[in-house]
Amino acid sequence: MDWRKTKTIFIITFLILNIFLASQIFEKRDENQWSIITEATIEEQFEADEITYETLPKEPITESYISGKSYKFSVEDKEALEKKGQTVEIVNETVLVGAFNEPIPAPETDLETRLPQLLKDQLLFNEKYDYKTYRKGEKELIFFQSFKKGLIYSNNESGMLSLYLDDENNIVSYKQTLISDLEEMDEAQELITAFNALENLYNMNELKPGSHVTDVKLGYYTLVQITSSHVLTPTWHIVVNGEQDFFVNALEGQIIRKENRTLE
Repeated sequence: MDWRKTKTIFIITFLILNIFLASQIFEKRDENQWSIITEATIEEQFEADEITYETLPKEPITESYISGKSYKFSVEDKEALEKKGQTVEIVNETVLVGAFNEPIPAPETDLETRLPQLLKDQLLFNEKYDYKTYRKGEKELIFFQSFKKGLIYSNNESGMLSLYLDDENNIVSYKQTLISDLEEMDEAQELITAFNALENLYNMNELKPGSHVTDVKLGYYTLVQITSSHVLTPTWHIVVNGEQDFFVNALEGQIIRKENRTLE
């Protein structure tokens, strides 16, 4: 065996290996630097367009799709409410419409805390809803169903409770739907960040120059409804200028829906 040739082959082989490893290191470093530059560029674009936002959630969040069913109100539910002094009608099994025989004065302050206490013995599943907002034009108090720590949003008012007021601010009637049997469908996945959601809105020309993002919260949005079955996706709910609501799929990043009136 010619050891000098063998030695030369080894040297050349190690040299090629070193060159390859060095190229991989430089490529990885360039990728990381490019990622930093890209993020900085987006922030700079926000600054140039005078787009501002409140403090955003930053910690990594993992969630999964969830499923549920439209609750079907029963004759027993109707009779139980009528015993409390209400006139009740069930529409298409899944919508409950009620009217109080004696109007209930609505609290003037601290609605989020006082309303649930006021109505805890008057409504079904009262504990499953969180107060969200008052729509003055419709004289309507809005509650959304909650799951874990997020609210459920829907195109068809599933999982929603509306209380209606008269001119004296008395609660006179309500409409209610419920999504039951809520459960996680698969293993939790890491969500896109709240900042990524804003970036997606900006890239789709939905976040306009001069905009101020007033609120960003994680909730769930009805992605699919087949008959009475629901599939909901984790969703970033973004409020811009206190006037517009945007919903961004927190797993896949696409914009789900835009509304022109605020839910706040």
